[in-house]
Amino acid sequence: MYKIDSLKAIFICVLFSIIFSSCVSSKKITYFQGDQKVETVYENNIPKIQPDDILSINVSAIDSKAAAPFNQLGQMGATTTTVAKTYTVQQDGSIDFPILGKLHLAGLTRQQATDLIKDKLNQYIINPGVDINFTNFRVSVLGEVTRPNSYIFPTERVTVLEAIAMAGDLSIQGKRENVLVIREKNGQKTTYTLDLTKREVLDSPAYYLQQNDVVYVEPNSAKVQNAVFNYSIWIGAASLVLTLFALLKK
Repeated sequence: MYKIDSLKAIFICVLFSIIFSSCVSSKKITYFQGDQKVETVYENNIPKIQPDDILSINVSAIDSKAAAPFNQLGQMGATTTTVAKTYTVQQDGSIDFPILGKLHLAGLTRQQATDLIKDKLNQYIINPGVDINFTNFRVSVLGEVTRPNSYIFPTERVTVLEAIAMAGDLSIQGKRENVLVIREKNGQKTTYTLDLTKREVLDSPAYYLQQNDVVYVEPNSAKVQNAVFNYSIWIGAASLVLTLFALLKK
């Protein structure tokens, strides 16, 4: 009878240790707790054009023939259509634009680059229109998310929340209070730590992402413990069997 009670006690202890090790406080999984006032201003965090960015640039005018030399012409079926030409920003921050020549765009916002090209086109076209878009605004989301991957967005106005949503949100085992954003600027990497459980995250300079940012979600302690448990499950099971066998023989 004593042996049976001892076995029950062992199994109950093991069961409770598993249950409590897997429990997660609701405070650790709820986003934007608190009532702090936030003053996030996108205009202070607008992405700037960088080397290796790929820009789609289309020039328009009332007289389409006047804009044609500045655009790439493509053949679609029996008709000729204007296709926005793409330009890769060189390491010196410039692109080679038709007729206008070398234009330094690195460090400018999309709107500033648009204004620059419009200004230079004024000597060739009356009231020119310029449309610039990033075609490779890429953000990588890694770690404890549903679909870790690199994602290309059609706009440069991307928040860390939108990137995480694109990746299917954090898993229950993702550490919401310690999300890392890795950003490279002028050849140097900068890291930001975001606590998604606090409203202050909305004021972080990393709330609005830049092209090629990496978002990493760290696993919580339960995930780490579970990983260790999985690796040692057979060793633990064998040890438990040997212990029980020894008790039964007494």
